[in-house]
Amino acid sequence: MKKAKIIFWITTIIIFLFEGVMPALTSQTELAKEGIRHLGYPEYFGNALVVFKILGVLALVIPQVPKNVKEWTYAGFGFDFIFASISHFAVDGVGFQTFFPLIFLVILAISYHYYHKIERYKNIAL
Repeated sequence: MKKAKIIFWITTIIIFLFEGVMPALTSQTELAKEGIRHLGYPEYFGNALVVFKILGVLALVIPQVPKNVKEWTYAGFGFDFIFASISHFAVDGVGFQTFFPLIFLVILAISYHYYHKIERYKNIAL
Protein backbone atom coordinates (compact mmCIF):
# COMPACT_ATOMS: atom_id res chain seq x y z
CA MET A 1 0.00 0.00 0.00
CA LYS A 2 2.88 2.35 0.75
CA LYS A 3 4.21 1.89 -2.80
CA ALA A 4 0.78 2.74 -4.25
CA LYS A 5 0.57 5.93 -2.20
CA ILE A 6 4.07 7.00 -3.21
CA ILE A 7 3.38 6.43 -6.91
CA PHE A 8 0.00 8.17 -6.64
CA TRP A 9 1.47 11.24 -4.93
CA ILE A 10 4.47 11.52 -7.26
CA THR A 11 2.31 11.38 -10.38
CA THR A 12 -0.34 13.66 -8.90
CA ILE A 13 2.25 16.24 -7.84
CA ILE A 14 3.68 16.22 -11.38
CA ILE A 15 0.18 16.96 -12.71
CA PHE A 16 -0.27 19.59 -9.97
CA LEU A 17 2.93 21.36 -10.99
CA PHE A 18 2.39 21.09 -14.75
CA GLU A 19 -1.33 21.87 -14.82
CA GLY A 20 -1.71 24.15 -11.80
CA VAL A 21 1.43 25.94 -10.74
CA MET A 22 3.02 26.47 -14.14
CA PRO A 23 -0.09 27.92 -15.85
CA ALA A 24 -0.82 30.11 -12.82
CA LEU A 25 2.68 31.59 -12.99
CA THR A 26 3.08 31.87 -16.76
CA SER A 27 -0.39 32.37 -18.27
CA GLN A 28 -0.10 36.14 -18.56
CA THR A 29 3.28 36.13 -20.26
CA GLU A 30 3.46 37.16 -23.90
CA LEU A 31 4.83 33.74 -24.82
CA ALA A 32 1.79 31.98 -23.34
CA LYS A 33 -0.63 34.40 -25.03
CA GLU A 34 1.13 33.89 -28.35
CA GLY A 35 0.88 30.11 -27.88
CA ILE A 36 -2.90 30.36 -27.49
CA ARG A 37 -3.16 32.66 -30.54
CA HIS A 38 -0.91 30.34 -32.56
CA LEU A 39 -3.37 27.50 -32.03
CA GLY A 40 -6.25 29.72 -33.17
CA TYR A 41 -7.92 30.21 -29.81
CA PRO A 42 -9.01 33.59 -28.43
CA GLU A 43 -7.14 35.00 -25.43
CA TYR A 44 -10.10 34.57 -23.08
CA PHE A 45 -10.02 30.83 -23.75
CA GLY A 46 -6.52 30.64 -22.28
CA ASN A 47 -7.63 32.55 -19.20
CA ALA A 48 -10.63 30.27 -18.66
CA LEU A 49 -8.44 27.22 -19.17
CA VAL A 50 -6.03 28.37 -16.46
CA VAL A 51 -8.88 28.88 -13.98
CA PHE A 52 -10.25 25.39 -14.62
CA LYS A 53 -6.78 23.84 -14.46
CA ILE A 54 -6.12 25.42 -11.06
CA LEU A 55 -9.51 24.26 -9.75
CA GLY A 56 -8.82 20.80 -11.18
CA VAL A 57 -5.46 20.32 -9.53
CA LEU A 58 -6.90 21.48 -6.22
CA ALA A 59 -9.62 18.85 -6.60
CA LEU A 60 -6.97 16.19 -7.16
CA VAL A 61 -4.71 17.04 -4.24
CA ILE A 62 -7.29 17.86 -1.56
CA PRO A 63 -8.29 14.55 0.05
CA GLN A 64 -11.71 15.81 1.23
CA VAL A 65 -12.97 16.40 -2.31
CA PRO A 66 -15.75 13.90 -3.13
CA LYS A 67 -14.87 10.91 -5.32
CA ASN A 68 -17.25 11.87 -8.12
CA VAL A 69 -15.65 15.32 -8.39
CA LYS A 70 -12.22 13.67 -8.64
CA GLU A 71 -13.55 11.38 -11.39
CA TRP A 72 -14.76 14.38 -13.40
CA THR A 73 -11.45 16.11 -12.77
CA TYR A 74 -9.47 13.18 -14.14
CA ALA A 75 -11.80 13.12 -17.17
CA GLY A 76 -11.37 16.85 -17.71
CA PHE A 77 -7.59 16.64 -17.62
CA GLY A 78 -7.74 13.64 -19.96
CA PHE A 79 -9.76 15.67 -22.46
CA ASP A 80 -7.40 18.61 -21.98
CA PHE A 81 -4.33 16.53 -22.87
CA ILE A 82 -6.01 14.79 -25.81
CA PHE A 83 -7.35 18.01 -27.31
CA ALA A 84 -4.04 19.82 -26.74
CA SER A 85 -2.35 17.09 -28.74
CA ILE A 86 -4.99 17.31 -31.49
CA SER A 87 -4.68 21.12 -31.61
CA HIS A 88 -0.92 20.97 -32.02
CA PHE A 89 -1.23 18.28 -34.68
CA ALA A 90 -3.82 20.31 -36.64
CA VAL A 91 -1.72 23.48 -36.56
CA ASP A 92 1.89 22.25 -36.50
CA GLY A 93 1.70 18.71 -37.86
CA VAL A 94 3.58 15.83 -36.27
CA GLY A 95 6.26 16.99 -33.88
CA PHE A 96 7.29 17.06 -30.25
CA GLN A 97 4.48 19.49 -29.32
CA THR A 98 1.95 16.98 -30.65
CA PHE A 99 3.18 14.18 -28.38
CA PHE A 100 4.14 16.21 -25.30
CA PRO A 101 0.58 16.36 -23.87
CA LEU A 102 0.28 12.60 -24.34
CA ILE A 103 3.24 12.09 -21.99
CA PHE A 104 1.23 13.85 -19.30
CA LEU A 105 -1.84 11.83 -20.25
CA VAL A 106 0.13 8.70 -19.33
CA ILE A 107 1.21 10.29 -16.03
CA LEU A 108 -2.44 11.21 -15.37
CA ALA A 109 -3.52 7.63 -16.14
CA ILE A 110 -0.98 6.29 -13.64
CA SER A 111 -2.26 8.72 -11.00
CA TYR A 112 -5.85 7.65 -11.76
CA HIS A 113 -4.97 3.95 -11.54
CA TYR A 114 -3.28 4.34 -8.17
CA TYR A 115 -6.03 6.62 -6.88
CA HIS A 116 -8.48 3.75 -7.42
CA LYS A 117 -6.06 1.22 -5.99
CA ILE A 118 -5.83 3.27 -2.77
CA GLU A 119 -9.62 3.74 -2.66
CA ARG A 120 -10.18 -0.03 -3.05
CA TYR A 121 -7.80 -0.66 -0.17
CA LYS A 122 -9.67 1.85 2.01
CA ASN A 123 -12.96 0.10 1.28
CA ILE A 124 -11.50 -3.31 2.11
CA ALA A 125 -9.97 -2.00 5.34
CA LEU A 126 -13.36 -0.73 6.48
